[in-house]
Amino acid sequence: MVRFLHTGDWQLGMTRRFLSAEAQARFAAARIDALRSIGRVVAERDAAFVVVAGDVFESNHLDRQVVVRALEALAEVPVDVYLLPGNHDPLDAASVYRSPAFTGHVPPNVAVLRDAAPVAVAPGVELIGAPWASKRPLEDLVGLACADLESSGDMIRVLVGHGAVDRGAPDPDDPALIGLDALEDAVRRGCIQYVALGDRHSCTEIGGTGRVWYAGAPEPTDFDETDPGKVLVVDCDAGRCEVTAVQVGTWRFVRHHTDLAGSADLDELEAWLAGQPGKDRTVLRLSFVGTLPLRDAARLDALLADAADLFAAAGTWDNYSDLAVLPDDADFADLDLGGFARDTADELRTLASRAGRDAGTARGALALLYRLSAPGRGNGG
Repeated sequence: MVRFLHTGDWQLGMTRRFLSAEAQARFAAARIDALRSIGRVVAERDAAFVVVAGDVFESNHLDRQVVVRALEALAEVPVDVYLLPGNHDPLDAASVYRSPAFTGHVPPNVAVLRDAAPVAVAPGVELIGAPWASKRPLEDLVGLACADLESSGDMIRVLVGHGAVDRGAPDPDDPALIGLDALEDAVRRGCIQYVALGDRHSCTEIGGTGRVWYAGAPEPTDFDETDPGKVLVVDCDAGRCEVTAVQVGTWRFVRHHTDLAGSADLDELEAWLAGQPGKDRTVLRLSFVGTLPLRDAARLDALLADAADLFAAAGTWDNYSDLAVLPDDADFADLDLGGFARDTADELRTLASRAGRDAGTARGALALLYRLSAPGRGNGG
């Protein structure tokens, strides 16, 4: 029996366009901090080594600082760490793994799986790597790596690969798809005891053997990931394989939809926003459906402005939003408007009540006028 840690898709150096410069810096730092968290899991669980199943770096063209800081963090991991080049950081002529930033700072406990040659990593344990040599391979690299393997006998053999499996793939004609049937056949014949995969950012078991897994990304990267932020602790031998997911991620990507019809719904939204944990590490995508008067629309704008300050990012999801702002008589009852301002408001209200292209513009102008003129909101506060 051997215990090791399976992770992947670190994508160190990743940038997210929806983050401010300040939030992006914290997002990048969290990805480096995740490496130290992995080291702590290794120590706590007494793992023998770590395999990283591809996409260690976001690309082969990174700021030098990203590389040297990552290697500094990996030097603190108390066991050997094996890195597999993936589609983001393939082992081509411009590979980050050939750069002076990497070769000049790589610590003794870090090695790159550069080919499919077996690598002895512990007594009776070997790794088989399936590294990417280009961003668009023309064959199943995982299938190629295990095609000629015989039963491992008493040896525990771990295959480390990267890419999508052919079952349910969005592009079934991709020649690089991993053939799951052949892979599981190799597992059942005892040629491989565990398959550590990367590329899918959600922690996922694949197939029916219990020995083929995607670890997912240790820090979330987007909204469509169903179970990110994990690393896998694997206990494995010829007769048994137990996989335990351990949470290490600290960021969250959260979608939230709200039906809005008045102040009570805004109370619920305000309470939901206030109750979210780790706001400075949470990216929100909000969508709204309904109709609000101007006074409630102004309150919603204020809630969104506060959320933008408190959360790592907070934006509306326009494709899933259909919120109408319809002014009523009560909206302007307490506003001290006169002369030109009153005439303008009356004209905008008339436009806003009609159908057509100008109605939405008129409603937006009325909302702005309300925010600027309402008591206690002087200067657009």
